[in-house]
Amino acid sequence: MVKGEITGCNFEGGFSSLVYDGNLHDEEQPSYPQSNQNRQPVSMYRKSPGRLNRPAAVNLALLAAVLLMVDIGLWVHYNKLPNTRPNDTERISNELAKLQDTYKAAVESLDSAKKQLDSEMSRQIPTDWELEHQTRRSTKYKEQLVTKPEDAAKLKYQIEIISNGCKYCPPRWILMNSVCYYFPFAESDGVKTWQKARDYCQMYGGDLAVIDSKDKENATVNLLLDNNKYLPHSTMGHWIGLKNFPKEDTWRWVDGRALVEGYWGDGEPNSNNQGDSDCGVVHTKENFFKAWKDVRCEQKQKWICEKAPNYTT
Repeated sequence: MVKGEITGCNFEGGFSSLVYDGNLHDEEQPSYPQSNQNRQPVSMYRKSPGRLNRPAAVNLALLAAVLLMVDIGLWVHYNKLPNTRPNDTERISNELAKLQDTYKAAVESLDSAKKQLDSEMSRQIPTDWELEHQTRRSTKYKEQLVTKPEDAAKLKYQIEIISNGCKYCPPRWILMNSVCYYFPFAESDGVKTWQKARDYCQMYGGDLAVIDSKDKENATVNLLLDNNKYLPHSTMGHWIGLKNFPKEDTWRWVDGRALVEGYWGDGEPNSNNQGDSDCGVVHTKENFFKAWKDVRCEQKQKWICEKAPNYTT
């Protein structure tokens, strides 16, 4: 191993030379003179400040360059903004003003249309009233077109039976179903008990009406419907020649025949079969199959007489 000597600077109370191992990679520790054992050791190397700070300087230089480029880019960007921002703002303001004008015009048009609609609706109300009135009149006329021919047919039929009744029946009697009938429609006829009514009919050569068929029932009820609706006793029943015999529990006609087919209303007859003398009446009901009721014979009702026509006259 070769040893050398490096001359160093002199310090006050320092040393002038340092003995070192010539092989820098040798692991041996440097030796010091015996006279300097009590002195502080000195570093083997002294690094250069420039050699230590060169990477940092390079990094700083690069960072400065980047910052400079950013500053330049920002300057260019913000330098362009003042030139374009006023134009965009003006264009947006113009568009907004146009939209506001369009909206205002649309609102005014809508208000005008609403006012016109309200005015039209106000004028339409009397027209609607008149239309409703005319519709009611038209409906009524249509109903009359249906009912008038029916009424005319009924009147024609009544004229025929009255005319024929004048030929073959007593005054105020009518001819119907080849039988003369008397209906006390006049107020002066009054009302009678069943027996009094029968006496009246017999006085004219007849008896209380015997309604023993569907055709007789239908014709009788329809005639009552056509006339009784204008009379004060229209809600009252009409005696017919039908009487109950409680001991026999049988309903019989005045000619002695037992009742075969009756046209009783719902729940009729409702006699209690305890000796009460009940008699039959016919009422004005559109459903002539349910037109009969049983009533105490002592009550007063209208009545119907019948008799054979006098063809010899």
